[in-house]
Amino acid sequence: MKLPPLRALQCFESVARLNSFSKAADQLNVTQSAVSHQVKLLEEYLGEPMFSRHGRSFALTEVGERYFEEVSHSLSNLSNASQLIREGQTGKIRLALYSSVAVKWLIPRLDDLKQQYPEIELSLNMMADEPKCSDQVADCFITVKPPKTNFVVEFLYAERLYPVCGHKLWQQIKDKPLPDALWSQPLLSVQNLFPGEQLAEDWRRWAAQGGFEMPSNTKINHFSHMLLAAEAARYDQGITLMNHYLMSDQDRQHNFVRIPMHEVLTGDNFYFVYKKSRAKQTDIIKLGRWLKQQCFE
Repeated sequence: MKLPPLRALQCFESVARLNSFSKAADQLNVTQSAVSHQVKLLEEYLGEPMFSRHGRSFALTEVGERYFEEVSHSLSNLSNASQLIREGQTGKIRLALYSSVAVKWLIPRLDDLKQQYPEIELSLNMMADEPKCSDQVADCFITVKPPKTNFVVEFLYAERLYPVCGHKLWQQIKDKPLPDALWSQPLLSVQNLFPGEQLAEDWRRWAAQGGFEMPSNTKINHFSHMLLAAEAARYDQGITLMNHYLMSDQDRQHNFVRIPMHEVLTGDNFYFVYKKSRAKQTDIIKLGRWLKQQCFE
């Protein structure tokens, strides 16, 4: 494929569209002589004059008019295709995030997003593990492991855990001294909260934060995911440590009771992440602003 000099094409298109060499130079941030030189290079390459010149005035030749129509259309298509790759389609955003965050925290709040920003069409890609920050996956991400370069990284919140149980189980322990009442019930532990550590590390760290030890004979049931442990707690199968974002107002009222004891930080911080090339995409900026608003309400 043999192409004409692209810089010359851009200069020609600007001159023809603005009907001015000086205005084209201002728009392209170059000198007027540079624009004239590029247009001359294009005419030499094509072997045809693009403009008929009469003293200080000029006009497109018949060939120039036909060429301008084709060039203008082609450059517009090229610009649109490039912008679509860099910024995505306006109004449509793909967000990749952990399944638990999506199901228990984000989805119940989406009606508020629609109320504030009805122009945003959000599609969710729920990930069981760490989302790969790639255009093939999504346009933006919620992750605890943001890329180190070429991405905008916005802090959302620090993860913390506290003990919760179902209403029926709470009726059994609410009048007993804490934390002894907890040790008398099955503890529901999530294995992937502290990968590589010993079993029930979530409960061990929570106990250490409170200044006491978990008895060695405590019954512990292990789960691979926080959502599973939360469901077991909802049906009064034991007590679990729940991330605060998983507790909606409806959960507090109908499904869970937060046991009045301390919290423990997991060490994980959640971030909203997107490519620097999308930093001016208004829909992503709006989404990030809304997410931070939800985290700090």
